Amino acid sequence: MRLSDGRGTHDNAGPALLDARDPPGQCRPEFTGAYMQVSRRALVDPFIVMDVMEKARAAEAAGRSIIHMEVGQPGTPAPAGARAALAQAMEAGALGYTVALGLPELRAGIAGLYKRWYGIDLNPERVVVTAGSSAAFLLAFTALFDAGDRVGLGEPGYPSYRQILRALSLTPVGIPAAPENRLQPVAADLDGIEMAGMIVASPGNPSGTMLSHEALASLIGYCDQRGISFVSDEIYHGLHYGDRAVSALEVSDNVYVINSFSKYFSMTGWRIGWMVVPEDHVRVVERLAQNMFICPPHASQIAALAALDCIDELEANRAVYAENRRLMLEHLPRAGFDRIAPPDGAFYIYADVSHLTDNSLAFAAELLEHAGVAVTPGLDFDPVRGAQTLRFSYARATADIAEGLRRLEEYMARRG
Repeated sequence: MRLSDGRGTHDNAGPALLDARDPPGQCRPEFTGAYMQVSRRALVDPFIVMDVMEKARAAEAAGRSIIHMEVGQPGTPAPAGARAALAQAMEAGALGYTVALGLPELRAGIAGLYKRWYGIDLNPERVVVTAGSSAAFLLAFTALFDAGDRVGLGEPGYPSYRQILRALSLTPVGIPAAPENRLQPVAADLDGIEMAGMIVASPGNPSGTMLSHEALASLIGYCDQRGISFVSDEIYHGLHYGDRAVSALEVSDNVYVINSFSKYFSMTGWRIGWMVVPEDHVRVVERLAQNMFICPPHASQIAALAALDCIDELEANRAVYAENRRLMLEHLPRAGFDRIAPPDGAFYIYADVSHLTDNSLAFAAELLEHAGVAVTPGLDFDPVRGAQTLRFSYARATADIAEGLRRLEEYMARRG
């Protein structure tokens, strides 16, 4: 896997979605003395789901009852064993800097997870602990690509890929994934596209669909033959409702794999994740991590290490998501949201609502206002086709999901 070798530039940016707080214009403002200039790299689109979350919070602060189906955050706390381990560590002494790559025992524990989940004997030295998967993306994109490089990403997909790439002076290249491929990219989609890298997520966000071993191997093989660096986002691994997800490490060691304790381990706010890199990239990433982050949060690392052993509690959480998924697949069609691909993993339903609207942003605002249910417009995930899609999260408690579905059915029946 190369480190980087400059590529051409091309602007494949989607439409900006700005509000009154966003920087003026989509180019470098001219200095007028009224404000400090903003860099071109800073002019990324907002993360719409966070805007929806804020509007839902404001509605709740005003006294309204809101059901949260907008944000991909487990409704459960960190495992009890993780919380207990941190409480004990806090009483035992100060929590200071750790080494940049993370606590050696946590790196070994993560390597053990790969043995347990996939049967892979992983060298712990290849594991890099990060401040959430977001820090892992920053490290990966910085280690692999030069300014101006083009990086492919399937659409619909996690919106922050696109915005982080732009903030690093890289060019995101959206690759529309076909419904017949369950909204996952396939090797044929990449033909003729010049790019230095490719990032793929399985299970995907927002679709929840997964790539088979054959499909993932085909993508990795295509990229490997053409010198395209492959990054696999595996943040939703562990959350599956049939066959388990396949790790890119089961196919090749010549990849970057990114994961996190946020989803399966129910530790979103702890900001702790990891990445697995080829052995000859460890020192490259370590130097970047030392300078960009110093180290991951010590407290979160202690909790994460204990969380690895909280299997019974974590599997009980997954059983809740499975029941929520069953309710969603049963009741969303009754509310008119019947154009969906049943998800294999994660905790999302991605619905085609083109028969109901051509403005998912306005439709999401309508559902929040009139049904008291917060959902995410598809524009977050697909700047071209997302105006006709919505994402529903079923990560909260089953009682909340059932109530949200009742409200949606009731409102859509009135709406006609």
